Amino acid sequence: MMPEPLHSYFESRCKMVDQALNHYLDSTRSQPEIIHEAMRYSIFAGGKRLRPVLVLAAAECCGAKPEIALPTAAAMELIHTYSLVHDDLPAMDDDDLRRGRPTNHKVYGEAIAILAGDALLTKAFELISKNAKIRGVSSKAVSDVVGQIAHGSGTFGMIGGQVVDIQMEGGKWQKRNGHTDILNYIHRHKTAALIRTSLQAGATLAGASPAQVAYFTAYGEKIGLAFQIADDILDIVADKRKLGKKGSDRANRKLTYPALYGLEESRRKAAALVEEAKGALKPFGKRAQILKQLANYIIERDH
Repeated sequence: MMPEPLHSYFESRCKMVDQALNHYLDSTRSQPEIIHEAMRYSIFAGGKRLRPVLVLAAAECCGAKPEIALPTAAAMELIHTYSLVHDDLPAMDDDDLRRGRPTNHKVYGEAIAILAGDALLTKAFELISKNAKIRGVSSKAVSDVVGQIAHGSGTFGMIGGQVVDIQMEGGKWQKRNGHTDILNYIHRHKTAALIRTSLQAGATLAGASPAQVAYFTAYGEKIGLAFQIADDILDIVADKRKLGKKGSDRANRKLTYPALYGLEESRRKAAALVEEAKGALKPFGKRAQILKQLANYIIERDH
């Protein structure tokens, strides 16, 4: 359960993000209606809004108001959701439940689900461009953020991790050497890259120095890896109704921390990463309190 200060913060920032998403996404009356309906279906199916909140929290930690990074925060949720829509497809994880609802392709068919994911990714970069019109945000900062997000979500980030994850499915990792290196590569790219990028983007839009961005990068790497370890654990032990998905890692014989280390050692490694992450924010002092509380919550959550 979230501590009250974090809960209040998260609730208020999630409300801001949801209002922005509702404003920026086209109406279901826009032609062609089905693609806009499919996009909204997955965006408003629930979700923790972790990545957009991290964008806002990093900006605030650097002394800026959250509004200055709101378009980019919304963009990060679009990118994350696009990845989930595609991840659920039969050619990928073949899941029929996401966030407690039928997956996009189960409702709209595979073709529309693929296109909805494509549209969400494309719309994300349109939103990032809107940040250039916000007072106090430099055009160079927006340019830098475009590069950060493209890199973090591309073949050297999230997509690269997904590729190796697929290559190791079906227990193929058991026939390879260097299991730990492969596992860390998957998690650092598939999950941690977008989390790290969210923090970098928020800090950059707030005018952070290169040294400050580096602190957020270190924090993001650590909590991103801890987040995925926690997800791997929840895939095994969580109430599937709370989790909102059936949990397909074991069925697909994926390379995960519990598969390699067992549950208890995985929990220990996640806790150690969280402590390292909090240490990376020491230069920010009390301004980083919310981010430190968030690091704790990442491994204490039950869904």
